[in-house]
Amino acid sequence: MRTSPELSLGVVTLNQPQRDLLLEETSLLVNNHPEVADYIAKWEETLSSFFIKNLENVQGDERDVIFISTVYGRERLDLPVAQRFGPINSANGHRRLNVLFTRAKERIEVFSSMTAADIRPTEASSLGVKALRNYLEYIQTQQLETARLTGREPDSDFEVFVAKAIRAKGFEVVAQVGVANYFIDLAMVDPNRAGTYLLGIECDGATYHSSKAARDRDRYRQEVLEKLGWKLYRIWSTDWFKNPDAEIEKLVAAIKLIQISK
Repeated sequence: MRTSPELSLGVVTLNQPQRDLLLEETSLLVNNHPEVADYIAKWEETLSSFFIKNLENVQGDERDVIFISTVYGRERLDLPVAQRFGPINSANGHRRLNVLFTRAKERIEVFSSMTAADIRPTEASSLGVKALRNYLEYIQTQQLETARLTGREPDSDFEVFVAKAIRAKGFEVVAQVGVANYFIDLAMVDPNRAGTYLLGIECDGATYHSSKAARDRDRYRQEVLEKLGWKLYRIWSTDWFKNPDAEIEKLVAAIKLIQISK
């Protein structure tokens, strides 16, 4: 309100008790900060007045910026997040979330003390719970396509050798992770964010060099994966078998650069 008074604003909470609390807190702000009162009064004269609503009451309310509070979190630091998510658990919970996530014209700001890893959907969980987890995962990773554990074995002995060397350096990798109808040879697990990946590692053999069609397909595949937020690192089998120690050290250096940049 103070720094961008030209933007219309809305606040949405995922349950009614927090909405009521924020309404009370905003009343105090209006009394103590003239710029807040001026902002609310200015937008009250338009079709985009400032609002604070709970999830069930957000319908056609579009604003330039929407603030979302997830409300739910740990009751104590030593306890997991209770898997109770109010109206999101209902049969229409996912539809309400879909409406909410499309209300902002310019951007959404999410306030959450829990991460995607704190939400543990089961087969019986509602679509709303799964949608909330996927949205938080997208916020954390900026990857629109959720990676899938496929349980597939590595495609070649080369991939097995590379995975073994990476694990020997203390990193965790998963073979054949599925993304957007493709499979990433090895996915390097992010140690700080459960369920997400730092890097996709492609293990290319000698046949890659000899086939133009394979290279063309792979270039397109790489473009798709990078647009989905994946960082890819390629290891050539010819280089690996000449000097595996040098290749693994180059990979470790690339991983550390990514960790620093995050």
